[in-house]
Amino acid sequence: MIVPMKKVSLVVLDREKKEALKTLRKTGVVHLETVEGKGEVLARYKNISDTLFNASMLLAEVKVNKKTFTFENVSNEEAFNKAKRVLEIVDRKKELFDQITNLTSELDRFAGWGNLDPKDFEYLTQKGIYISMYEIPSDKMSLISDDVKTILVNTSKSITRFLLLSDKSDAERPQGLPPEAFAVVLPETSTEEIMENVRKAKDELSAIQREFDESVKYLESINAYYKLLQTDIEFENIYSGMETDCSSEESVNALAWITGFVPVDSFEKLALTAKENAWALASSDPTEEDMVPTKLKNNKLVSLIYPLTDFLGTVPGYNEYDISGWFLLFFTVFFGMIFGDGGYGLLVTVITLLLLIKNAAKKKSSPVLALVFLVGLATVGWGCVTCTWFGLTPEQLPDWVKNLSVKYISNVTPASYIFNVPWISDRSIGLTTANNLQIFCFGLALLQLSVAHIKGIFRNLKNGSLKVLGELGSLAQLWGMFYVVLSMVVSSAVFPLDLVVQDIPVAKIALGLVGGGFAFSFIFANYEGSIGKSILESCKNIISVLLGVVNVFSDIVSYIRLWAVGLAGAAISNTVNTMAGPLMGHAIMFAAAVLLLVFGHGLNMILNLLSVIVHGVRLNTLEFSTHLGMSWSGFKYKPFSETVNE
Repeated sequence: MIVPMKKVSLVVLDREKKEALKTLRKTGVVHLETVEGKGEVLARYKNISDTLFNASMLLAEVKVNKKTFTFENVSNEEAFNKAKRVLEIVDRKKELFDQITNLTSELDRFAGWGNLDPKDFEYLTQKGIYISMYEIPSDKMSLISDDVKTILVNTSKSITRFLLLSDKSDAERPQGLPPEAFAVVLPETSTEEIMENVRKAKDELSAIQREFDESVKYLESINAYYKLLQTDIEFENIYSGMETDCSSEESVNALAWITGFVPVDSFEKLALTAKENAWALASSDPTEEDMVPTKLKNNKLVSLIYPLTDFLGTVPGYNEYDISGWFLLFFTVFFGMIFGDGGYGLLVTVITLLLLIKNAAKKKSSPVLALVFLVGLATVGWGCVTCTWFGLTPEQLPDWVKNLSVKYISNVTPASYIFNVPWISDRSIGLTTANNLQIFCFGLALLQLSVAHIKGIFRNLKNGSLKVLGELGSLAQLWGMFYVVLSMVVSSAVFPLDLVVQDIPVAKIALGLVGGGFAFSFIFANYEGSIGKSILESCKNIISVLLGVVNVFSDIVSYIRLWAVGLAGAAISNTVNTMAGPLMGHAIMFAAAVLLLVFGHGLNMILNLLSVIVHGVRLNTLEFSTHLGMSWSGFKYKPFSETVNE
C-alpha cells in the first residue's frame, strides 16, 4: 500500500538551525521539500565532490585483478589530493597527445627534406644568400623558366623539391615560377630538435601513464570520501537554503523554517522530537497541488517486485494505486510464458536455490535472487503444462513428463488436432492448440484489465462519484470487446458475430456491452459534479473517445505477444537441437555439439530475458497502467537522514 503522508512545517530560531537540522537528521523520518542552497561552503563541497567523482570514473576504467590487487586506504584529504592529481594527469595526457600529434605532423611535412635547421638559413642570409624551399608536382618541373635560379634537392614520382635562389630577402615571386610550385615554410626549430621533443613527450607520457595506473589503489578511498561527502552536501544545501524572516544574521530572534512530508506512522516520533527541542511544528494533510513523495509498504512476498521497479525507476504517484502485488503476480506469469522453456526454468531455479542457500548460511538476504527463484518456478510450471523442455520434441521425452502437460495447450497434442466446441456440430471446425494458447493470452488480458477497472470502480464508490458508472462502462466495453477479439483473431467460425448458444444471443450481448459501455463511458468518464459538463468534455475530445474503443481492442490483442514471443524462443531451441543432433553421433564431434548446445541455448535464454523486460514489463506498465489511469508520476520517499539515499 501507499503509506499516507502528513505535510509538516518546522520553525526554529535561525541561530539554532544547524543544531536543529542535525537533530532532525538523526530522527530520519522527514522527506524535505527541495531547496536551493547557496554559499561558499556548499560550492566548495560540490567542487570537491565533482573532482572525486570524475577521478573515480576515470580510475574505474583501469582493469585490475580484484582478487589479488590491494587497495590502499588514505585519509580524506589525501584521497582528494590523489583525485586532483588524477585529473591533472588526464589533462596533461591530452596536452602531450596533441603535442606529439602536432610535432609528428611537422616532421612528416619535412620528411623529404632531410635534417633541417633554420639557423643554417639565417647564416646564409647574413652572407647575402637568400634561399627559399619549394615543392612542385614532378610532371610540372619542366614549366620552371630557365631564368629562375633553382637548386634541385630530390625528386620522387609525385613531388620534386628544390631551393629557390634570390638576391634580396623580400624579392617577389619570380614570373617564371609556375603557380603549381608552392613555398615550404621553415620549421621554428631544427628537425632534430623536433624529434627530441617528440621523444621527451613520449617518455613523459609513459611516466604519467604509470602514475595514473598506480593511482587505482586509491580508488576505494576516493569512493568512500565521495559517498561521505554527499551527506555534507545534502546538509549544507538544506542549511543554506532554509527560509528565514530576517536577512540580518545579528537578529537574535530571527526564525528559520522548512517544509516536508512524514509518514503518518512516524509522525509521533517527529512530534516528540519537536517538543523536546522546542520547535514549532505544524501539520496538515497534503493537497492535490503538493508534490508528495511515495512510500510503499507491503509484505515480504509482494516486496519481491521492488528490485524490478527500482531498476525501471517506476514509482506510482501519491494519489495513484500501489499495484505491487498485481505487478508481481502478472509479471511472474508473463515471465514463465515468455521464457517458456521448463528446462531453462529448471536451470534458473536450481542455480538460484543454491545461491539462496549460500546466502542463508551467511545470514544474508537477496530480494533479487528470491524474485529470480519465483519466476524460475513459474517457467518450470509453464514448461510442465506445455511440455516444453530444452526444445526437445515429445518423442524425445519420457511419458511421465508428457503426462504432466495439459492437452489443450501441450506440444504433445499434434498441431493439426482439432478440439471440438459444444455449439459447433461440424466436427471439422474447432480449436487447435495454437487457438487455445491465443485464447489463454486474451483471457489473461481480460483478467488483468478487468482488475484495473474494478479498482477504479471501488475508488469511485468510496469517493461517492458518478465516475463509477464510467468505469462500469469501460468494464462492459472490455468484456464485449473480448468476444470481438475471439471472433476476429482466433476463429470467426467458432466465434461468429451471430453466435447463439442455447437461445442465448452471445454475440449480440457482447456487441451490446461494447455499445452500452461506450455510452456510459461517454457520459460519466469526465464527471466532476455535472453530467452536462462531462458530456461536453467528451464531445470536445470526441476523436480520443472514439479511438478509446479501438484501443480496448488493441490492448487485448497486445497480449498475444506472450504466445508469439514464447513460440519464437521455442523455435530457436528446436533449431539449435537440430543443428547439434547430427554431431552427437560422432565421438570426435561430440565436444563441438556440446559447445553448440551451450552457446545456442545460452543465447536463447539471453534473448528470452530481453523479451521479458520488453514485453512482460510493458503489459504491466503500459496496458494495465493505462486502464488504471496511472502515469507513474511519483518519486520515492527519501527522508533526511544520516545516510544519503541513493
